[in-house]
Amino acid sequence: MVNQPYNLPEFPQSGSMTEARAVVFRQPRQLEISQLPIPEPEAGEVLVEIGWCGISTGTERLLWNGDMPAFPGMGYPLVPGYESVGWVRRRGSDCKLAEGDLVFVPGATCFGEVRGLFGGAASKVVVADSRALPISAAIGEQGTLLALAATAHHALRPGPDNTLPELIIGHGVLGRLLARITVALGGTPPIVWETNAGRREGAQSYSVIDPAEDDHQAYNVILDASGDAGLLDTLVARLAKQGEIVLAGFYSEPLSFNFPPAFMREARLRIAAEWQPSDFAAVLSLVESGQLSLDGLITHRVPAEQAADGYQTAFGDPACLKMILDWREKTSC
Repeated sequence: MVNQPYNLPEFPQSGSMTEARAVVFRQPRQLEISQLPIPEPEAGEVLVEIGWCGISTGTERLLWNGDMPAFPGMGYPLVPGYESVGWVRRRGSDCKLAEGDLVFVPGATCFGEVRGLFGGAASKVVVADSRALPISAAIGEQGTLLALAATAHHALRPGPDNTLPELIIGHGVLGRLLARITVALGGTPPIVWETNAGRREGAQSYSVIDPAEDDHQAYNVILDASGDAGLLDTLVARLAKQGEIVLAGFYSEPLSFNFPPAFMREARLRIAAEWQPSDFAAVLSLVESGQLSLDGLITHRVPAEQAADGYQTAFGDPACLKMILDWREKTSC
């Protein structure tokens, strides 16, 4: 899908501070759209007018439910979101970006006492120039998928000494991106397991099957995108000798497995964490060259003012692959 250019309204100057509308989790399961003061950009910073932001059904669900493990900086109230796309509207000195550039923003911490975890679900954000990553105008709202695509690329760890996955668990957005990128990188089209019959549609050059229908017992690389902490023993049983299981989801529950089967296979376990700038650059190149399609992954959209409904749908409707909030519906504060 190619998005038409969007003409932003005049953005009034207001001294050293301005205001942004933002999604705020006051407490778990308590959401409101709040007016929050944000600073004007200083040297090396840009103010970005957000057009769209995605809702993560992994990390943001944990923040919404109150299940996110404790880590430095964790706490409420907070502004969620790390999948935002918008236009540079103002810039401080010493910035490489120009006003009008379309950029991807992986979050912000510009909301004062309200924590930015991860701070992208707002009508405007101020971030370091280096954190606003320029993208092609033709990508438009699909740019909200680039963080997840970069996460998938990081989990795949492509290279001459690394084997791409033969089996992927889960056909949500992350699982689909993992499969699409595997094919785009020249890997053998993987098998994808999906227990939800409604999610088995939409495959592109790979197969999606019910796990009960798969009798293969010797996968060299299995990549789990389900986030299901209870699957390890099942996956170990499908490994080849010295095979590898890659955990690409986020697991809030303790992980465990029976040692003897893993011992017999000399199983390897790898955990994939945050994407790196090189991963983002790699998937952006694949998208812009046409090797990687992001079509069909954004299934639901709501105006930002209806964010409460958007989060409920994102977390509760199995038919929702990716929900995005559209901040363009109301742009003045």
